[in-house]
Amino acid sequence: MRNTRVFDPIFDAPLYPGEPPLRRPEDLKFKERVLPDKDFCRRITEVSTPTYTFYPATGTEPHPLVVVCPGGGYSILAYNHEGVDVAAWLVQNGVSVLLLKYRCPDRRDQALADARRAVRLARSKAEEWNLDPEKIGILGFSAGAHLSVRVCASIEPDAPAVDEIDKFDSHPDFAFVIYPAYLYREGFALDEQIDPKKAPPTFLIQSQDDPYWESSFAYAIALRHAGVPFEMHIYPDGGHGWGVPRRGRSHDGWTETAMEWFRRSIMKGRAWQFQ
Repeated sequence: MRNTRVFDPIFDAPLYPGEPPLRRPEDLKFKERVLPDKDFCRRITEVSTPTYTFYPATGTEPHPLVVVCPGGGYSILAYNHEGVDVAAWLVQNGVSVLLLKYRCPDRRDQALADARRAVRLARSKAEEWNLDPEKIGILGFSAGAHLSVRVCASIEPDAPAVDEIDKFDSHPDFAFVIYPAYLYREGFALDEQIDPKKAPPTFLIQSQDDPYWESSFAYAIALRHAGVPFEMHIYPDGGHGWGVPRRGRSHDGWTETAMEWFRRSIMKGRAWQFQ
Protein backbone atom coordinates (compact mmCIF):
# COMPACT_ATOMS: atom_id res chain seq x y z
CA MET A 1 0.00 0.00 0.00
CA ARG A 2 1.26 3.47 -0.83
CA ASN A 3 1.86 5.83 2.04
CA THR A 4 -0.64 8.63 2.50
CA ARG A 5 0.77 11.89 1.26
CA VAL A 6 1.14 14.49 4.00
CA PHE A 7 0.75 18.22 3.44
CA ASP A 8 1.30 21.18 5.70
CA PRO A 9 -1.70 23.49 5.45
CA ILE A 10 -0.95 26.83 3.84
CA PHE A 11 -2.25 29.84 5.76
CA ASP A 12 -2.85 33.27 4.26
CA ALA A 13 -0.59 32.82 1.27
CA PRO A 14 -0.72 35.71 -1.23
CA LEU A 15 -2.92 35.04 -4.25
CA TYR A 16 -0.59 36.98 -6.56
CA PRO A 17 3.23 37.17 -6.60
CA GLY A 18 3.22 40.97 -6.40
CA GLU A 19 0.80 43.80 -7.04
CA PRO A 20 -2.77 42.47 -7.49
CA PRO A 21 -4.39 43.47 -10.78
CA LEU A 22 -6.99 46.26 -10.73
CA ARG A 23 -5.73 47.64 -7.42
CA ARG A 24 -6.82 51.26 -6.87
CA PRO A 25 -4.48 53.86 -5.36
CA GLU A 26 -6.86 54.37 -2.44
CA ASP A 27 -6.61 50.65 -1.58
CA LEU A 28 -3.20 51.36 -0.09
CA LYS A 29 -5.03 53.09 2.78
CA PHE A 30 -6.88 49.89 3.68
CA LYS A 31 -5.83 48.16 6.88
CA GLU A 32 -7.28 44.67 7.00
CA ARG A 33 -9.19 44.23 10.24
CA VAL A 34 -11.71 42.06 12.04
CA LEU A 35 -14.87 43.88 13.10
CA PRO A 36 -16.02 43.68 16.73
CA ASP A 37 -18.75 41.11 17.32
CA LYS A 38 -20.81 39.36 19.97
CA ASP A 39 -21.36 36.08 18.14
CA PHE A 40 -17.79 34.86 17.52
CA CYS A 41 -18.19 35.38 13.78
CA ARG A 42 -14.96 36.68 12.29
CA ARG A 43 -16.02 39.49 9.95
CA ILE A 44 -13.05 40.70 7.93
CA THR A 45 -13.00 43.94 5.94
CA GLU A 46 -10.61 46.31 4.15
CA VAL A 47 -8.90 43.49 2.28
CA SER A 48 -6.56 45.01 -0.29
CA THR A 49 -4.14 42.06 -0.60
CA PRO A 50 -6.12 38.90 -1.42
CA THR A 51 -4.90 35.65 0.13
CA TYR A 52 -5.89 32.01 0.32
CA THR A 53 -5.68 29.13 2.75
CA PHE A 54 -5.25 25.61 1.39
CA TYR A 55 -6.80 22.75 3.37
CA PRO A 56 -5.68 19.36 2.02
CA ALA A 57 -7.85 16.27 2.21
CA THR A 58 -6.13 13.04 3.30
CA GLY A 59 -5.49 10.31 0.76
CA THR A 60 -3.15 9.02 -1.92
CA GLU A 61 -5.30 9.49 -5.03
CA PRO A 62 -6.00 12.92 -6.57
CA HIS A 63 -8.87 14.66 -4.79
CA PRO A 64 -11.49 17.14 -5.92
CA LEU A 65 -11.09 20.70 -4.65
CA VAL A 66 -13.58 23.46 -3.91
CA VAL A 67 -12.78 27.18 -3.87
CA VAL A 68 -14.83 28.64 -0.99
CA CYS A 69 -16.05 32.25 -1.21
CA PRO A 70 -17.54 33.62 2.03
CA GLY A 71 -20.40 36.10 1.81
CA GLY A 72 -20.82 39.53 3.32
CA GLY A 73 -22.45 41.82 0.80
CA TYR A 74 -19.09 42.59 -0.88
CA SER A 75 -18.54 44.69 2.27
CA ILE A 76 -17.09 42.14 4.69
CA LEU A 77 -16.17 38.45 4.62
CA ALA A 78 -18.09 36.20 7.03
CA TYR A 79 -14.93 34.20 7.43
CA ASN A 80 -15.92 31.61 10.07
CA HIS A 81 -19.43 30.27 9.46
CA GLU A 82 -19.19 30.76 5.68
CA GLY A 83 -15.50 29.93 5.37
CA VAL A 84 -13.49 28.01 7.95
CA ASP A 85 -16.48 25.90 9.04
CA VAL A 86 -17.19 25.04 5.41
CA ALA A 87 -13.60 24.00 4.83
CA ALA A 88 -13.80 21.63 7.81
CA TRP A 89 -16.96 19.99 6.44
CA LEU A 90 -15.51 19.51 2.95
CA VAL A 91 -12.17 18.15 4.15
CA GLN A 92 -13.99 15.63 6.37
CA ASN A 93 -15.67 14.40 3.18
CA GLY A 94 -12.43 13.99 1.25
CA VAL A 95 -12.59 17.30 -0.64
CA SER A 96 -9.62 19.65 -0.52
CA VAL A 97 -10.36 23.36 -0.08
CA LEU A 98 -8.93 26.68 -1.15
CA LEU A 99 -10.53 29.26 1.15
CA LEU A 100 -10.42 32.62 -0.58
CA LYS A 101 -10.02 35.99 1.11
CA TYR A 102 -11.06 38.24 -1.76
CA ARG A 103 -10.89 42.03 -1.87
CA CYS A 104 -13.51 44.17 -0.14
CA PRO A 105 -15.35 46.42 0.58
CA ASP A 106 -17.02 47.43 -2.68
CA ARG A 107 -14.45 45.86 -4.96
CA ARG A 108 -16.62 43.63 -7.17
CA ASP A 109 -14.34 43.68 -10.21
CA GLN A 110 -11.35 42.90 -8.03
CA ALA A 111 -13.25 40.12 -6.25
CA LEU A 112 -14.05 38.51 -9.61
CA ALA A 113 -10.39 38.68 -10.60
CA ASP A 114 -9.44 37.09 -7.27
CA ALA A 115 -11.97 34.25 -7.54
CA ARG A 116 -10.97 33.44 -11.11
CA ARG A 117 -7.34 33.49 -10.03
CA ALA A 118 -8.14 31.04 -7.20
CA VAL A 119 -9.56 28.49 -9.66
CA ARG A 120 -6.55 28.90 -11.92
CA LEU A 121 -4.18 28.56 -8.97
CA ALA A 122 -5.81 25.29 -7.91
CA ARG A 123 -5.41 23.86 -11.42
CA SER A 124 -1.80 25.00 -11.59
CA LYS A 125 -1.10 23.23 -8.28
CA ALA A 126 -2.93 20.00 -9.16
CA GLU A 127 0.14 17.77 -9.10
CA GLU A 128 1.75 19.41 -6.08
CA TRP A 129 -1.49 19.42 -4.06
CA ASN A 130 -2.67 15.97 -5.21
CA LEU A 131 -5.78 17.30 -6.99
CA ASP A 132 -7.90 16.14 -9.89
CA PRO A 133 -7.65 19.12 -12.29
CA GLU A 134 -11.00 18.14 -13.83
CA LYS A 135 -12.80 18.28 -10.46
CA ILE A 136 -12.17 21.88 -9.41
CA GLY A 137 -15.37 23.50 -8.16
CA ILE A 138 -16.54 26.63 -6.39
CA LEU A 139 -18.87 27.30 -3.45
CA GLY A 140 -20.18 30.62 -2.23
CA PHE A 141 -22.70 32.15 0.15
CA SER A 142 -24.82 35.25 -0.52
CA ALA A 143 -22.47 37.78 -2.18
CA GLY A 144 -19.93 34.95 -2.36
CA ALA A 145 -22.56 32.88 -4.19
CA HIS A 146 -23.11 35.77 -6.58
CA LEU A 147 -19.34 35.89 -7.05
CA SER A 148 -19.26 32.13 -7.67
CA VAL A 149 -21.93 32.44 -10.36
CA ARG A 150 -19.90 35.21 -11.98
CA VAL A 151 -16.84 32.95 -12.06
CA CYS A 152 -18.96 30.20 -13.61
CA ALA A 153 -20.94 32.18 -16.15
CA SER A 154 -20.05 35.86 -16.39
CA ILE A 155 -19.20 37.48 -19.70
CA GLU A 156 -17.15 40.15 -17.87
CA PRO A 157 -13.59 40.43 -19.22
CA ASP A 158 -10.57 38.98 -17.45
CA ALA A 159 -8.21 41.10 -15.41
CA PRO A 160 -4.72 41.56 -16.90
CA ALA A 161 -2.58 38.44 -16.58
CA VAL A 162 0.29 38.57 -14.10
CA ASP A 163 2.11 35.25 -14.61
CA GLU A 164 1.94 31.71 -16.03
CA ILE A 165 -0.85 30.72 -13.62
CA ASP A 166 -3.22 33.00 -15.53
CA LYS A 167 -2.91 30.71 -18.57
CA PHE A 168 -4.91 28.01 -16.75
CA ASP A 169 -8.67 27.66 -17.17
CA SER A 170 -10.71 29.65 -14.63
CA HIS A 171 -14.01 27.87 -15.34
CA PRO A 172 -15.17 25.63 -12.45
CA ASP A 173 -16.29 22.07 -13.12
CA PHE A 174 -19.19 22.32 -10.64
CA ALA A 175 -20.71 24.84 -8.25
CA PHE A 176 -22.50 25.04 -4.91
CA VAL A 177 -24.58 28.24 -4.95
CA ILE A 178 -25.83 28.86 -1.41
CA TYR A 179 -28.54 31.53 -0.86
CA PRO A 180 -27.25 33.80 -3.63
CA ALA A 181 -27.93 37.53 -3.77
CA TYR A 182 -27.99 40.14 -6.56
CA LEU A 183 -28.83 37.81 -9.47
CA TYR A 184 -32.51 38.71 -9.88
CA ARG A 185 -33.85 41.19 -12.40
CA GLU A 186 -37.50 42.10 -12.97
CA GLY A 187 -39.52 39.27 -14.51
CA PHE A 188 -37.17 36.64 -13.04
CA ALA A 189 -34.51 37.56 -15.52
CA LEU A 190 -30.82 37.36 -14.70
CA ASP A 191 -28.14 39.97 -14.38
CA GLU A 192 -27.32 40.72 -18.04
CA GLN A 193 -23.64 39.93 -17.38
CA ILE A 194 -24.47 36.27 -16.65
CA ASP A 195 -24.65 33.74 -19.50
CA PRO A 196 -26.25 30.58 -18.03
CA LYS A 197 -25.07 28.49 -20.99
CA LYS A 198 -21.55 28.77 -19.57
CA ALA A 199 -22.52 27.41 -16.13
CA PRO A 200 -21.35 23.98 -14.90
CA PRO A 201 -23.57 21.49 -12.99
CA THR A 202 -24.90 23.37 -9.98
CA PHE A 203 -26.32 22.72 -6.50
CA LEU A 204 -28.62 25.55 -5.47
CA ILE A 205 -30.40 26.29 -2.16
CA GLN A 206 -32.31 29.10 -0.49
CA SER A 207 -35.01 29.75 2.14
CA GLN A 208 -38.50 30.97 1.27
CA ASP A 209 -38.19 33.80 3.77
CA ASP A 210 -34.80 34.93 2.48
CA PRO A 211 -34.99 38.58 1.33
CA TYR A 212 -33.00 37.55 -1.75
CA TRP A 213 -35.17 34.53 -2.56
CA GLU A 214 -35.77 35.65 -6.15
CA SER A 215 -32.10 35.19 -7.02
CA SER A 216 -32.20 31.40 -6.74
CA PHE A 217 -35.39 31.16 -8.77
CA ALA A 218 -34.06 33.48 -11.47
CA TYR A 219 -30.85 31.46 -11.75
CA ALA A 220 -32.70 28.14 -11.74
CA ILE A 221 -35.04 29.29 -14.51
CA ALA A 222 -32.06 30.44 -16.57
CA LEU A 223 -30.20 27.15 -16.02
CA ARG A 224 -33.31 25.19 -17.01
CA HIS A 225 -33.67 27.12 -20.28
CA ALA A 226 -29.95 26.73 -20.96
CA GLY A 227 -30.08 22.97 -20.44
CA VAL A 228 -27.57 23.04 -17.58
CA PRO A 229 -28.07 20.25 -15.00
CA PHE A 230 -28.83 21.55 -11.50
CA GLU A 231 -30.45 20.49 -8.25
CA MET A 232 -32.42 23.04 -6.25
CA HIS A 233 -33.72 22.93 -2.68
CA ILE A 234 -36.02 25.55 -1.15
CA TYR A 235 -36.47 25.50 2.63
CA PRO A 236 -39.59 26.93 4.31
CA ASP A 237 -37.66 28.99 6.87
CA GLY A 238 -34.20 30.11 7.89
CA GLY A 239 -33.86 33.58 6.43
CA HIS A 240 -30.44 34.54 5.13
CA GLY A 241 -26.85 33.99 6.14
CA TRP A 242 -27.06 30.71 8.04
CA GLY A 243 -23.79 29.11 6.92
CA VAL A 244 -22.98 25.65 8.25
CA PRO A 245 -24.02 25.79 11.96
CA ARG A 246 -27.28 24.08 12.85
CA ARG A 247 -29.90 26.53 14.06
CA GLY A 248 -32.98 24.38 14.59
CA ARG A 249 -34.41 25.34 11.19
CA SER A 250 -35.48 23.36 8.15
CA HIS A 251 -32.17 23.96 6.39
CA ASP A 252 -30.22 22.09 9.08
CA GLY A 253 -28.41 19.26 7.37
CA TRP A 254 -28.10 21.00 4.01
CA THR A 255 -24.48 19.91 3.92
CA GLU A 256 -25.52 16.25 3.83
CA THR A 257 -27.90 16.99 0.97
CA ALA A 258 -25.18 18.89 -0.88
CA MET A 259 -22.64 16.10 -0.43
CA GLU A 260 -25.16 13.53 -1.65
CA TRP A 261 -25.61 15.59 -4.83
CA PHE A 262 -21.84 15.88 -5.21
CA ARG A 263 -21.27 12.14 -4.90
CA ARG A 264 -24.08 11.31 -7.28
CA SER A 265 -23.83 14.05 -9.91
CA ILE A 266 -20.17 15.07 -9.93
CA MET A 267 -18.23 12.02 -8.70
CA LYS A 268 -20.78 9.63 -10.28
CA GLY A 269 -20.85 7.46 -7.20
CA ARG A 270 -17.11 6.83 -7.24
CA ALA A 271 -15.58 6.41 -3.80
CA TRP A 272 -12.66 8.78 -3.44
CA GLN A 273 -12.56 9.97 0.18
CA PHE A 274 -10.05 7.48 1.54
CA GLN A 275 -8.14 6.38 -1.53
